[in-house]
Formats: sequence, C-alpha cells, structure tokens
Amino acid sequence: MKDFLKLLRRFVPPYKWKLILNIIYNFLSAIFGAFSFLLLIPSLQILFGTQELVLVKPQLSLSIASITENVNYYISHIIQQSGHEKALVLIGLFIVLNVFLKTGFYYLANFMIVAIRNGVVRDIRSMIYKKIIHLPLGFFSEERKGDIMARMTNDVNEVENSIMNSLDMMIKNPILIIVSIGVMIYMSWSLTLFVFVVFPVVGYIIGAIGKSLKKKSRKGQDKMGEILSIIEEDLSGLRVIKSFNAEKKATERFEKENQNYFHIMNQLMWRRFLAHPVSEFLGTVLIIVVLWYGGKLILRGDSSLDAAGFIGYLVFFYNIINPAKAFSTALYSVEKGLASMERIDRILLTETNIVEKKDAVEITEFKHRISFKNVSFSYGTAPVLKDISLEIEKGKTIAFVGKSGGGKTTLVDLLPRFWDVTSGKIEIDGIDLRDLKIKSLRSLIGNVNQEPILFNDTFFNNIAFGIENPKTESVVNAAKIANAHDFIMEYEKGYDTPIGDRGDKLSGGQKQRISIARAVLNNPPILILDEATSALDTESERLVQDALGNLMKNRTSLVIAHRLSTIKNADLICVIHKGKIVELGTHEELFQLDGHYRKLHKMQIF
Repeated sequence: MKDFLKLLRRFVPPYKWKLILNIIYNFLSAIFGAFSFLLLIPSLQILFGTQELVLVKPQLSLSIASITENVNYYISHIIQQSGHEKALVLIGLFIVLNVFLKTGFYYLANFMIVAIRNGVVRDIRSMIYKKIIHLPLGFFSEERKGDIMARMTNDVNEVENSIMNSLDMMIKNPILIIVSIGVMIYMSWSLTLFVFVVFPVVGYIIGAIGKSLKKKSRKGQDKMGEILSIIEEDLSGLRVIKSFNAEKKATERFEKENQNYFHIMNQLMWRRFLAHPVSEFLGTVLIIVVLWYGGKLILRGDSSLDAAGFIGYLVFFYNIINPAKAFSTALYSVEKGLASMERIDRILLTETNIVEKKDAVEITEFKHRISFKNVSFSYGTAPVLKDISLEIEKGKTIAFVGKSGGGKTTLVDLLPRFWDVTSGKIEIDGIDLRDLKIKSLRSLIGNVNQEPILFNDTFFNNIAFGIENPKTESVVNAAKIANAHDFIMEYEKGYDTPIGDRGDKLSGGQKQRISIARAVLNNPPILILDEATSALDTESERLVQDALGNLMKNRTSLVIAHRLSTIKNADLICVIHKGKIVELGTHEELFQLDGHYRKLHKMQIF
C-alpha cells in the first residue's frame, strides 16, 4: 500500500483536482446510498405499525438522529392525511431519488477517474520514451533491446490493467467502508468494536497472499523481457539461423524460456485467482461471527439494537464485505502492477551521465580547430583510449586507421559527446565540450556510419530528418550532391516512395547515399565518416566515394577507414593501436616509416 501511495504521489499531481472531485463524488454517492437504507428502517416501522406515529415536529439539525426523526414526522403526517398506500408510494419515490443521486455521483466519480487513469498511463509512456531517447549509448550496450521493449509495452500495459484499472476501487471502496462503519458505530458502537477486533485477521491473510503475488509477478515480467529479447535477436539473425541449419537449436532455446514463463505464470495466476475464494470465504465467516455475536446480545437484552435495527446493521456490515472483497482483489492487481512499475523504474531512475551544465554556452559556428588534450577513456574499468593528444585544423581531413578494437570509433564518438572523457578534455575553438550546450554542439557535426540508419518512411522524410519545414528544392539538391537523385526518380512516387523497414527496399550503396544526402542537407561544418564504404561493392563504392567527395568539400572531416586506398589524400593520418596514437603523418610520410601503417598497407595489397 505504501508503494501504491508513492506511485500516486509521483504521477497524480497534474490531475489532483480531478482526484479531489472523484473523492467528493464517491463520498456523496456513499452518503446517499447509506441514507436510502438508514432512513428506510424507521419509515417502514411507522408504516407497518411497529413504531408509534410522530405527531410533533422535531427540531431540525445536522445529525442522523434529527434527520431520522424529521423523516418519521413527515411519514406520520402523510399517513394521517392520505393513508398508508400513498405513504408507501412516497417512500418508494424517496428511495428512487436517493438511488438516482447515488448512481449519478457514482458516474461523475468514474468520469473523473477515467481522465486520471488514462492520463497517468500516457504520461508514463511519454516519460519512458523521452528517457530512452536521452539516455547515453552506454546504457543500451548493457541492456537487451527486447527487455527494453518489454518494459515499454508489456510492463506499461500491466501498470494500466493492474494499477490504473484498480484506482477507482482503491479510492471508492475505502470511502464506502468508512461511511458504512460510521453508520455502524452510530447504530451500535459495542458491536462495531467487536468487528474491528476480527477484521485485522482477514487483512493479514490477504496481505500475505498479495506479497507473494508481487514477487512472482516480477519474475514473470523479467522472463517475458528475456523472451522478447530472443525473438528480436532471432528475427534479426534469421539469415544466419537458416544458413547454419540452426532452426532446431533456436527453437529449443525459445521453448526452454517459454516453458519457464509458462510455469511462472501458472503459479502467479493460481495465487491471483485465490483472491476471490479467500475473500468470499472469509467474508462469509465474518458475517456468521457477527450474526452470532450480535444475535446473542439481542437475545440477552444487552444491545441497544432491536431486531429490525440489527437487520439494518447487518445490511451495512454487508456493505463493508463487498467493497472489502473488491478492495482485496484490487490490492492483488496493484501488487502485480507494482512489480511492473519497478521494472519501468529501472529505466526512469537511471542516471544520465552526459549532463549539460546550467551555464552551458551556445555555439553557432566552427572557426578554428578541434583539440584533443591528454584524452583517456574507459568502459568501466577497461581502458580504451590512453593519453590522446591531437590538433585538427578547420577544413582538414583527418583519417583514423588501425586494427579493429583499437579505439577509433570511440575516439570520434567523444566529439558529439555520445560519451564523456574519463580524463583530459576535448575543445572546439578553445571551449571544452562539457561547457557547450549539447544540442548546439551536435548541430555542428554530421555523421555517416558504416551501417546506414534509415527509418520506415519516404525518401523525402529520411533525407530531411531533423530539419524543420524542409524545402523540396533543398532536399532534391542534397540528393543530387549525394548521387541519389537518379535512382530515387526511377520509383513511381519519386521522393514520396516509402523505403521499408530500415530501408530494406534499397541496396547497400543506395542506403548509404540517402544517408549522405541527409548529412548534406544538414550542412554541418564537421563530418564524422565511420567506414562509410567498407560494406559496399566496387561500383557502389565509387558512387558513394564521389558523393562523399562532394560532401567533404570545405568541411572538417574525421574519417575512420579500413580501406587505406580511400584515405590516401587525407591531410593527416592517425594510426591508432591499443588506444594510443602510434603514428601520425601523411600517406607518404607514414609509408616511409616502415611501421604499423606500412604493415597494414602491405596486408591490403596482398
């Protein structure tokens, strides 16, 4: 219950007035429901002659006794004036009016709770998405994509179905219970005191089952995350699975996790369905115990209630049992939803280590140079870059070569602050990157990666990605510079043609040229080219190299290349080995050194 209240404090404040109105409407609904029963008993006693008529009008005040006496007076007056039959009709109309008001306020309470429930779920989804978009890349290297997707879909749905659908019962039922207990205390405080002694036993049993449910539910959601991860991996690697005849192995892996999920969910649902029988049984036991104890008091003459009053008391006690059973069911659902909320919080409460300073400055242009000063970087405790110092002048092309895993990609990823340096600093025009606004820094940098990242949208929208109100002429011009215009126009819809999931309708060279067109349209002064031609055939490579040549004109370019033939004309080549710059110079200078660069060159010629 404490976790549930904490959840409400986190997400409900924007809807606090709706929540207040919901509580008021639920309270009014409970009051009118209680009055319709409470005032019915003495009315019927007068009507059927078991109680004397009230002939003197009593003083009216805001108390149940005063209201009851006044109702009795008016019923007595109607019986004297018009007879018992008309009084019976008026009692019926009075009950109908009370029920109308009760149900009307009940609807208004639900009307308010709908906006709260759906609004909170919408807010949680938005918060998760925004958090994921802003989390550093390191977070995703440690988490499985399928599990992240499970938290965004299954866990949010579980919060909606378990917690938000139970929100009405968690608010309404306590109000009904409080109002009914208030009436019961008014009718017989001694009998109600006995009820309070017995009731905690039921609450303890329900709470114990709820805790075990939460534990199992967390296991179930974790296992579903693993299953979704397997599905995502197998769909992405379907070509490899088929190539190596590994269908049986992949199926066995999936079936093993699916079977584990089956057992966990069986245990979870067995406990969940235990809620209704347990509450039903305990409710019946409670009624029988109260019936025995109250009946004994009346038979001995030790109670302030008569037989009719005791029947009314039992009606109100029964009004507690049903909401209490519904409340216990809601409590089980909430416990299950809280387990999902804990998984969601693993994302929402993850600290972002790429933080923008409060006094960060805007940078609108690149004027002079990029400086790496004694830069070191580590993934956890594993060092990747060690004491890198490098000056990159504006307009120059700098190439980074070396064995895979040497730290080339990590080095250039430090420039747009995908990671932050462990020690040392990187400066643009003498300003530390950490003193710049992240958005303005990244607006200076364009990326073309080895694996082109495209979206399931049109050519136009992929090229214009990130541009506000792009002009058609600008998009077409960017496509022409990237040697993409001709093949785009071969499609019937031209630039409005959808390119499929991740651009699967295109060849590797076409994807890369669309990626280059996107960089051209953004027109950044600094370019990062991460092995942009390594996965292409000879003809596609020539077209892409021409496009890259157009893109790199008058720009500062940081190029990562495995094919040394593509960076012969670079102004400066850095050979990186085990996280250090071991050689630095032009192609001719490095070739003469007879070191790492020449060795790589010989291997490629061979």
